This record gives sequence, structure tokens and C-alpha cells, in this order.
Amino acid sequence: MKDELGQHLDVLRRYALVLMRDPDQAEDLVQEALVKAIEGASSFTDGRDLRKWLLAIVHNTFVDRWRRQQAERQATGELSSMAEEGSPPAQLSHVHLGQTIAALMTLPVEQREALVLVAFDGMSYRDAAECLGIPVGTLMSRLGRARDALRAKTGGERQPTSDQSDRTPSDRVQRPPLRVVK
Repeated sequence: MKDELGQHLDVLRRYALVLMRDPDQAEDLVQEALVKAIEGASSFTDGRDLRKWLLAIVHNTFVDRWRRQQAERQATGELSSMAEEGSPPAQLSHVHLGQTIAALMTLPVEQREALVLVAFDGMSYRDAAECLGIPVGTLMSRLGRARDALRAKTGGERQPTSDQSDRTPSDRVQRPPLRVVK
């Protein structure tokens, strides 16, 4: 199992970075989670997805830390000041990416972690929900709120559905108004 841990380090680091918002703290979180994983290796059953198990450990370790430090973070306002730091890059695409990341970092942690697992890491709804220990419906709700919040903060609009994206308004079929039949 120790040999397989190395294959998942990039995913664990990326997830931890999104949760912690600081590279050094993210690395500490990954190390702490890996120590817990190695110590609890006997609880890992063969045939289970190692990546999901490790991400769940990172998530639970983060939640434990967050609960311990919640009062301190609220008092210092550290999270809000970190999101405002940085200078905008020169290229427009980098500016948009920076704005999107900054907007992502302002989302509540529940929405952020759901969005990262599904949108960035490509996990299925079921796997992400299992990893976070929540029902699939709750995950979908958090994803919807996270996506709407990102759109609002970045000035994005909802994309048209695939059957409407290549049509102009004049191409769409006009349907007659519904009539009530008694």
C-alpha cells in the first residue's frame, strides 16, 4: 500500500491546497493525513478505491483542524485577507483564471470541496459524496450553489443546453400557446 500512496500525492496536494488556501499548510495537511492513513492501514480493505479512501482521510483531517481553529480564524480574519492578496497577471486569460480562483476561495468550505472533487478531480457524484460522508442529494445541492456563486462572482452566465447552443432565436420553433381544455 505504501508504494501506491505515491501515485495519489498530486491529487491529495491539490485537494489540500484548495481546502487550506496556503501551500505550507496544505503540505502539512497531506503529511498528517498520510500518517493517519499509514497508521490506519489495517482498516483499508482490498478492492476499495485507495484514492477515495485517502481523499476521505484528507477531508476528515481538514475538518478536525478546522473545528479546532474556527474561533481563531474568525477573530483574525485571516481567510478574507488571503483572498485579497496578489497582483493581477498581464494576460486576460490569467486574469480571468485568477478571478475564478479568488472567487472559488471565497466560497464556503462545503461548496468548495464538493466543486473541487467533482469538477477538478473528475469524481462521480456518488464517489465524492461518499468521500465527504454526505448524501448525493446534498452534494448536488452544494455543487449547484457553488456553481451559481462562482457565476455571480465572475460575471459568468449559464451556458445554453446543447440542443439550443447552435441555434439562433429565429431557428427555434415557435410553439402555440397552451390552451385550457374543459
